Amino acid sequence: MRTITLLFSALVLGTAAHAQTVATFDDLTLPTADTYYVNYAMPGMDVGFDDGHAHFPCIYDTAFGGTWNYFAYSNKTDSVTSGYANQYSAKTGIGYGGSAEYAVAYCGNPITYADNMYVKMIGAAINKPVAGFYVTNTTLTYNSMLNGGPYSAKKFGGPTGNDPDWLLLTVYGYSGGTRSADSVNFYLADFRFADNDSDYLIKTWEWVNLLPLGNVDSVVFQLNSSDTAGGLGMNTPSYLCIDNFTTNAGSLGLQNIPSSYIAKVYPNPAKNVLYVDVTDNTVQQVAVVDMAGNVVSSIETTMKHIEINTSTLPAGMYVLQLSGGGKTATTKFVKQ
Repeated sequence: MRTITLLFSALVLGTAAHAQTVATFDDLTLPTADTYYVNYAMPGMDVGFDDGHAHFPCIYDTAFGGTWNYFAYSNKTDSVTSGYANQYSAKTGIGYGGSAEYAVAYCGNPITYADNMYVKMIGAAINKPVAGFYVTNTTLTYNSMLNGGPYSAKKFGGPTGNDPDWLLLTVYGYSGGTRSADSVNFYLADFRFADNDSDYLIKTWEWVNLLPLGNVDSVVFQLNSSDTAGGLGMNTPSYLCIDNFTTNAGSLGLQNIPSSYIAKVYPNPAKNVLYVDVTDNTVQQVAVVDMAGNVVSSIETTMKHIEINTSTLPAGMYVLQLSGGGKTATTKFVKQ
């Protein structure tokens, strides 16, 4: 099985897919500001919600004193408070693009935390590609990885900062009960770098490209963490937030949707070196462009692993541009 790993940004061609429908969650009803939706009626039954061309399940389980699973939606803004009392807040404190509402996903399986968060396509989006979605950490999970706790969850990096900790989101696609050949990985935290300055915890909205999964009728989210001490599965709180879940509900199949460059681009922000791991064989040129449109660095290469010296660049925002085969893809990065 081929796995495509996305670090921070998928480099996606600018041409839009046809007939996209976006679940923004902003039209879903909440009684007041700073609140959330979880339906505790009908335990064991799916009392979730629809948005765009997707269904987001929510199931209340009476076990372990009562808990919810799969998805809630929220407009909470607490990006500071640690602990499970603040389990419905995104670390961003707001939805993607400054919107009020977003979805919160939770995997309540205390042993495996596997294959426990899924989204079903509905209507015209069934067996069409999913373009992707934005993701970030919850305040609960982010603060737990930053400081340790609650319960037995460890501080990522450990006392010295050298522990190679990570929190990984893997997304699988399904059609007719059959899993797609490809999966997509996104690290919500990664402390595996030799240089501790490159370690990161996600606290911004980042795009996850799901086009490699092909035509699907559902997608499954799986969370795994390096922190499994105690033998009861991962100790890291198993939450994440999503927004702008984008389906392709037109009549065109995957073959008609522009292909994507997929690459690892890290670390972001960069200090002395920006690493680019390319998985598209047609890439021939990698360029760094400043915000005035000036090309400040350009490399002709067909190598899969590229190291760009950023030590002499002034601090600020830059555009990384990959091109070849008549295609161009861009993403932004920050030079510290």
